[in-house]
Amino acid sequence: MNTGSDKPGEAAVAAHGATAADGDGEGQAERGLGSRAPEFVKARRALHLSWQVGVFIVGLAVVVAGIIMLPLPGPGWVVIFGGMAIWATEFVWAQLVLRWTKRKVTEAAQRALDPRVRRRNIILTSIGVVIIGVLAGIYLWKFGLEMPWKIKDQ
Repeated sequence: MNTGSDKPGEAAVAAHGATAADGDGEGQAERGLGSRAPEFVKARRALHLSWQVGVFIVGLAVVVAGIIMLPLPGPGWVVIFGGMAIWATEFVWAQLVLRWTKRKVTEAAQRALDPRVRRRNIILTSIGVVIIGVLAGIYLWKFGLEMPWKIKDQ
């Protein structure tokens, strides 16, 4: 929560370089790190602390809902990253994690578009499907459509 400065985001902005407010046209991608709370909230320490607690609780609820959705039906990862985005409105560590994640997702998307990687993935998927088909065929040949254990006898 603490950025190491009395002014929210001051040290991070100085270390990071220009912000979107400088008119460089980069948009929010190069926006400075730190709190995005309204100025009247940041001006009062108790109000800012309660604002941060509220943002943390809301973000935590969204992240927990996303984690619950991972094994259940629902867009689990999207909801988790949504909770991280909520945290990123207030916490520098969440902003850094979100930037790192965006960079890694972009790199993975670029690698996935490489024709050699696509060809390799198609070959590996085909081999996996053939192996599963052979194993299913062996199972059906040996046991038929009945289970190998006797459930009816218990």
